[in-house]
Amino acid sequence: MAANDIVSVQCIPMRLPFHHWTAPPLFAGRPRDRLDSALVRVQTADGTVGWGESYCVEPRAIVAVFETLVEPLARGKDAADQALIPAMQRTLHNLGRSGPVVHAIAGLDIALWDLRGKRERVPVHQLLGGRRRSRVRAYASLLQYYGDAGLLDRVVTRALQEGYTEIKLHERTPDAVKAARRAAGRGVPVMVDTNCAWLPVEAPAAIAAMAEHEPFWIEEPLWPPEDHDALARLSASSPVPLAVGENASSAVELSALIARASSRYVQPSVIKLGLSAAWALSRQCEDGPVACAPQVAFFGPGYLASLHLLAAQAAEASLERLYVELGHVPYGATVPVSRGWIDVPDGPGLGADPEAELAAARFA
Repeated sequence: MAANDIVSVQCIPMRLPFHHWTAPPLFAGRPRDRLDSALVRVQTADGTVGWGESYCVEPRAIVAVFETLVEPLARGKDAADQALIPAMQRTLHNLGRSGPVVHAIAGLDIALWDLRGKRERVPVHQLLGGRRRSRVRAYASLLQYYGDAGLLDRVVTRALQEGYTEIKLHERTPDAVKAARRAAGRGVPVMVDTNCAWLPVEAPAAIAAMAEHEPFWIEEPLWPPEDHDALARLSASSPVPLAVGENASSAVELSALIARASSRYVQPSVIKLGLSAAWALSRQCEDGPVACAPQVAFFGPGYLASLHLLAAQAAEASLERLYVELGHVPYGATVPVSRGWIDVPDGPGLGADPEAELAAARFA
């Protein structure tokens, strides 16, 4: 067996307790007090370990996907073979072109980038063509407060006092945007993620009602998100730029949105699509009317992979940082957020490994 051959692929669910200074928000109809993703640990024959991260809505499901599908296909393969991920995607395509299988492969893809960087002793941003900036601005991405003006005022003020200079809401009403704007003041970018709130016939009036409070963008405005024709029409008439992509079923779908310029911003998620696909989408945006602003709502190796992407891509964009109080902050000591900025790590691979308690599944 060659030194770079894969000997193991392990999936470690990561459930981080959080608090956002009020009652837990609802997720899939249930109160949510933990943020779920899955660490992906890949080891090669010479003992080198790479780390990735997969989107995870049900830990038992993602572990089963790795154990029964991903690990058997990856074991014994050359970790440096850039045909490995495309071959796995084709082999498993009849199990779905989105969802847990695709998310598992995305986590493996990130881990392979980390392995490659470690083997070549260079940071991932160098593998992507070189670092264009040494630090990246982060924006505070608030969870939903259901339009509570008092809570929005307090949490927006808190984030600004901690050094953040950009805010994102997960709200659906003009009054919520008004409350955040009042707290932030003029000139502070305030993005609004509506999580696919409106039918196409409802969206124009809803956006117009928010527009007077100067949102920087309206994110995921439409249900269903796959209605690309409706999105293109809305984007052409909207007084506020639109952002989409978190719910795209595949990189192919996002590529088509970029080619059509159906929104001002696209938001690939590396833990859903992989770093390879997200980087290709970022490159597609170069010198065009659509900007790449990755969705980064989690805290593991996907956070670092997105940071390297933003450091290397041509156009500057801010990194999303979910604004909550965590029971444990991954990379809090090695790659911290400080006064709303993050220094891009310059060590091999992603630049840092998960803490021992995460690697040992303490938060599984």
